Amino acid sequence: MKTIKHFFKTFSLIELIQGMALTLRVMFRRKATVRYPEEKTPLSPRFRGMHALMRDENGEEKCIGCKLCESVCPAKAILIETEEREDGTRRTTRYDIDQSKCIFCGLCEEACPVDAIVEIPMFEYSADGKNDLLFSKEVLLKVGDTYKEEIKEAKDADEPYR
Repeated sequence: MKTIKHFFKTFSLIELIQGMALTLRVMFRRKATVRYPEEKTPLSPRFRGMHALMRDENGEEKCIGCKLCESVCPAKAILIETEEREDGTRRTTRYDIDQSKCIFCGLCEEACPVDAIVEIPMFEYSADGKNDLLFSKEVLLKVGDTYKEEIKEAKDADEPYR
């Protein structure tokens, strides 16, 4: 009996007709595809992308060289060297982030007591070699200066959730 049902099911092409019906139903629906470079999907204000070092109102870097971000980084992607200034404050002489090691967890941003390191909503960057993904202090400060307005907008949008 089972083989007879299978024979009629195969001979009548029921599976083919069901497949074609499904294809016709889906073919006329609205497409979910985004044409990426031209169209972009909205990003969350909490999106974590490229790192940036921020400056204070006086134009001086915010980082006080406490090395909390370096110690909390699970990937060990951050390297900080500090020295004491003549006025007694401690500042960084070297602040490197290896983006090829970074897992973009955001722990460095959370650990920073002065909000010096932030992760900005930018993910469209590339490099030809691994060494090109090693961002120095100067590069990170330049990124912070360039995207200052976007960083402020993202922080303002995220404020109700903090």
